[in-house]
Amino acid sequence: MQNTIYTVDYCPYCKAALEFLNNHNVKYKQIKIDDDEDNKRIELGQLLNIKGDVTVPQIILNGKHIGGFTDMIRKFEKGELKFD
Repeated sequence: MQNTIYTVDYCPYCKAALEFLNNHNVKYKQIKIDDDEDNKRIELGQLLNIKGDVTVPQIILNGKHIGGFTDMIRKFEKGELKFD
């Protein structure tokens, strides 16, 4: 689970996150949860220890849970995320 992004096909934030990662040449594993979305959101919440509603995308970089697209962008702009 080094670099992983959980997505659904219809989500504009998922698409933006994928584009951002691709533009920064970040290698990742994409896990689509469309096929059983409700149950997979529950499982994802348990896996990432998220309380309440689980939104997508959920992004894990360098083995650390970053959060969603806006969380990733905020951390990047603050210099907390760096890509080689």
